[in-house]
Amino acid sequence: MQIVACRSGVAPGRHSEDHSGVRARGATKMETTGRDTLAGAGCPRDVEVPSSAGESGGPPGFASLPRPLRASVRTAAALCTAVALVHVVMVFLFVAPSNAVSQRYGKYINAWIYPLFEQNWRLFAPDPQSVTQQISARTLHTSPEGSREVSDWFDLTAVDDSAVNHNVFPSHTSQNMLRRAWDVYAASHGNDDHSKSERALILQKYLRNIAVNRVPADRHKAFEDIQLRVITRPIAADTSAGRRPSTPTQTRYLPWWKVASDGN
Repeated sequence: MQIVACRSGVAPGRHSEDHSGVRARGATKMETTGRDTLAGAGCPRDVEVPSSAGESGGPPGFASLPRPLRASVRTAAALCTAVALVHVVMVFLFVAPSNAVSQRYGKYINAWIYPLFEQNWRLFAPDPQSVTQQISARTLHTSPEGSREVSDWFDLTAVDDSAVNHNVFPSHTSQNMLRRAWDVYAASHGNDDHSKSERALILQKYLRNIAVNRVPADRHKAFEDIQLRVITRPIAADTSAGRRPSTPTQTRYLPWWKVASDGN
């Protein structure tokens, strides 16, 4: 609580006397409002002095919270701070030149970064695409009688395109998630679709999960397998500028991937 003394018109020579008198008579503390209300000589009757926010060790109103809730808030803040620091360190070690620390803990750094926090330098050295990919998915369901039901192809790329077209602020998910998932999968698997490393297996599951989550639920109530088809179409080249003709359209079928009975 703050104690404030108000005085007005103190005559010379009586500084100490009046000052002590004011402190003695002072201002009465009003307990009913939880704040200090001062009433005394030279002070307005309804002057309220709020308590300092720092006295409770947190923002205003923090001290009024129940003790278990205050402890939970402090714990959550400490955990968020710790995770943020770990993330900054991991990203720094990932983008920094190779060193003893990054070489020793490379496995853990890559597990933290890929596939959600991948870093690249394309902002400074852009690599515009010369082709477009149309990614579609279909599912396979085996009935209790043993019959196999294959759904029609569902165009995943068209869904993203419809969310981007005529949208002033399209989401990053619609623009890049599926496209980047395919790019990193193709770069890590080549043409044989075999995962040759732990990272490649993670990227395969990442692409598969995106497709599983975007297939409409009305295709099958449950399905056990999913397959992707990628149609690569070249962007028309400007032949008048002396560039070589574009490569032909290519269609690539990925293998059937097993998923859980509920499609996850």
